[in-house]
Amino acid sequence: MSADEDEVHRAGVRFENTRFDPDLTPFHVLAKQMAAQFGYRAELSLSPRLAELLRLRVAQLNPCSYCLILHTDVAARLGIPSEVIAHLASWRESDMFSHAEKVALAYCEGLTVYDITQFSTLHDGLRIHFDEKEVAEIAAVVINMNVWTRLKLAQGATPAADTAAASRPSE
Repeated sequence: MSADEDEVHRAGVRFENTRFDPDLTPFHVLAKQMAAQFGYRAELSLSPRLAELLRLRVAQLNPCSYCLILHTDVAARLGIPSEVIAHLASWRESDMFSHAEKVALAYCEGLTVYDITQFSTLHDGLRIHFDEKEVAEIAAVVINMNVWTRLKLAQGATPAADTAAASRPSE
């Protein structure tokens, strides 16, 4: 079991691949290498809160059950308040996100849904709040999450209650 799968099992959920085993090709290894560099365990110059909000927003937009469960749990463990996690989808109508976070979330959405007409403006907005390395990391985090949400969709990662995990004592 991978570390990510262990994280999801602790949340009382298990996933079954209903379409194919992702380990049948080397692509899964490549995706894991990307996750090591830009996933939730990666060391980035971005704040952990912002990086996790971006990951969770991509999971909402695509929508990926596996990623939603995993990244909701990670966000909570990072200390992001449950109210912030719960209304991330309505971030535009909230004062619980900083201006810099809102600009990054707008960019995240533009890159995820491929809003080519606004993309240049969204990128320029990032440059007001973030240096070049942070902009590159924001793009990489969003791209990495888009790879994972699509991989989980393609493999048919379907959630089911994990009765064994639910009966284990929590850490």
